Amino acid sequence: MAHTPHELAEEFPEHADLIHKLKTDDAHFAKLADAYHEVNRDIHRVESRVEAASDEREEELRKKRLHLKDEIAALLAKAAA
Repeated sequence: MAHTPHELAEEFPEHADLIHKLKTDDAHFAKLADAYHEVNRDIHRVESRVEAASDEREEELRKKRLHLKDEIAALLAKAAA
């Protein structure tokens, strides 16, 4: 599959090492990161027309990704402090 935009390392390039560490050391963070990755891939498949989805479904996926990103950003900020 081609490059998938919005990967966590791209969204938070200044925290790439911290993301890796938290994925290894923090089960909650790892679960959030996995959920983000899954939703992000789903969105990419819809955007690239590999999978069909209604506008409502696509919007639902985007909102879910944004919510997960916000949670991840909060955990990164806390861990970096």
